Amino acid sequence: MAKMTKSKVLSALADKAGISRKQAGVVVSELVALALKNAKDGFMIPGLGKLVLSQRPAREMVMRFGPKAGQTVKVPAKKVLKFRIAKVAKDAVLGKK
Repeated sequence: MAKMTKSKVLSALADKAGISRKQAGVVVSELVALALKNAKDGFMIPGLGKLVLSQRPAREMVMRFGPKAGQTVKVPAKKVLKFRIAKVAKDAVLGKK
């Protein structure tokens, strides 16, 4: 199967739902806007996964290449956005073990 482009995704959704491609585009863009607005609290798409905000702790690392090779540098703590795939989606794509 070929790579799913935005156009192909919208066409597939429109065909399945019996709506126009423009309406499907509005639905997808609203879903994305809703996910971005609520990502801080966690946003779940049932059957696919969820967006979660997590705190990455500060750490020290040794530079492996470049002008600072061999030196230890401190990497500050920061917030990162992650997408955790649902077990159902993992099993559907990878197959059950």
